[in-house]
Amino acid sequence: MTQPIAKRFPTPSMESLPDDIRTRLLALQEKSGFVPNVFLTLAYRPDEFRAFFAYHDALMERDSGLTKAEREMIVVATSSANQCHYCVIAHGAILRIRAKNPQIADQIAINYRKADITPRQRAMLDFAMKVSTEAHKISDSDFAEIARHGFSDDDIWDIAAISAFFALSNRLANVTDMRPNDEFYMMGRLPK
Repeated sequence: MTQPIAKRFPTPSMESLPDDIRTRLLALQEKSGFVPNVFLTLAYRPDEFRAFFAYHDALMERDSGLTKAEREMIVVATSSANQCHYCVIAHGAILRIRAKNPQIADQIAINYRKADITPRQRAMLDFAMKVSTEAHKISDSDFAEIARHGFSDDDIWDIAAISAFFALSNRLANVTDMRPNDEFYMMGRLPK
């Protein structure tokens, strides 16, 4: 990669990171073959890095009424609305892999309303988008509509929390001018 990871703040060297963060990044590199730039960029502020990824993991990795692919759908749709280049590319790659569908991330990023998803998933994304762009307008009717599609209170909380959390992530990625890793672009597009 010839371009900087993030243009507006220094990227710490792996050697300068606290042990717990360095260990996490090395394990990630071992598993995926590279370290996503978001990890290196946010490591600039170690305490915030730890808090950010603790909440990320609580939302994205635990058992939930939402599949891991559905959670990534939320990230891709809301990140597209927030014009976050990094998150659309990175989470689009994760979505393609988790959904086992090479087209779904592009469809959702461009216009989820026309994507090959279920009516339930469309309702989920409608709610997520309203949280992301007009949270002050959320009403009881929004809750009634999403519940009509079989989402529990915990599911609705997850949809809202993922939308809100990635609004933070999108803003940090845009402020830092974070560049997606080249590896993300082809992930999940072609059979292994």
